[in-house]
Amino acid sequence: MIPYGKQDVTSDDIESVVEVLRSDFLTQGPTVPRFEEKLCKYTGSDYAVAVNSCTSALHIACLALGLGRGDILWTSPITFVASANCALYCQAVVDFVDVDPDTALMSIEKLRKKLERAKISGKLPKIVIPVHFAGQSCDMESIYALGKEYGFSIIEDAAHASGSYYKNKPVGICSYSDITVFSFHPVKIITTGEGGVALTNNSSLANHMRLLRSHGIVRKESKRKNVMSDGWIYNQKVLGYNYRMSDISAALGISQLNRLDDYVLKRTKIANWYNDEIEKLGLNSLIINSDNRSSHHLYVIRLTGDLVDRKKVFTYMRDHDIGVNVHYIPLYKHSFYKKTKQLHGAEDYYNSAISLPIYPTIKKNELEKVVATLYKALHQKL
Repeated sequence: MIPYGKQDVTSDDIESVVEVLRSDFLTQGPTVPRFEEKLCKYTGSDYAVAVNSCTSALHIACLALGLGRGDILWTSPITFVASANCALYCQAVVDFVDVDPDTALMSIEKLRKKLERAKISGKLPKIVIPVHFAGQSCDMESIYALGKEYGFSIIEDAAHASGSYYKNKPVGICSYSDITVFSFHPVKIITTGEGGVALTNNSSLANHMRLLRSHGIVRKESKRKNVMSDGWIYNQKVLGYNYRMSDISAALGISQLNRLDDYVLKRTKIANWYNDEIEKLGLNSLIINSDNRSSHHLYVIRLTGDLVDRKKVFTYMRDHDIGVNVHYIPLYKHSFYKKTKQLHGAEDYYNSAISLPIYPTIKKNELEKVVATLYKALHQKL
């Protein structure tokens, strides 16, 4: 089976992890701060708070921005469930903003119209979470302007977009948001095994998120040198969580981060190759806006037209060891969320989308097999 995504772990990665395993600290040591510093340097953000998953990063980001019972959060319906679940963790209400089916990104036009209606009804969101889908940034400058006009905070869900650029600046610099989160799950651009990070330029938000990731506890430090009598004292200030990243994970992240640009370059070459090949098949991929450099976390094609049966194409590909996938089922279709009317852009996108395998170590003959199998899948007797 050729999977849709796959991690790349090198001997350097292994050595970095082994070095930590042989050290005095497996967690709460010096490696996590080193990883955070390296992430800040790469993205240009002022602060980084590394945690054990991107879901945890979303949760503490919402809490740090004051999301609570009765507040409203809006996000995209075309995303993983974590982008919406973080609102419910805070006892807030979640709703969805439709997407442009050609990019699967939050539609600025739909967002603006939804905000106009919400202002009239008195139900404006406290937080909006635009999702940078498949490695491409949303139009953050426009969303930021709307945030200023309507008074909502912004969390960029950049789980797919480490290594991406928007308007010639790295995603994560937080020029148009309060907080940006990345995922380091194994199928993402770089991995820490499991892990995530929240980036911000606001020191108060950073300090609050650091407090939340470690049980809400602060430790008292003696003002007198060489006095250890009060070294055991700690104090829980707020209800926090055990969302800490281990030094083992951070060591892997530091090593992987050294290759981030190389990974993005390889993914871009694969995406460009796919573009040429699927054009010959009369298919289209997602449109990349001119303001963006995508990290190509996913490569999504659109199977449109009455003669194309996506389910049969999907099944044929899987039966022939091509690990295609569909990213994602609109969140409002899940039984847990099934309470919202269908959104036309999300439905249009979802009904035609299939993700083809893309990862840095995929071989040329494997790519050729993917396209050859796709050709056969499209021309089977449906």
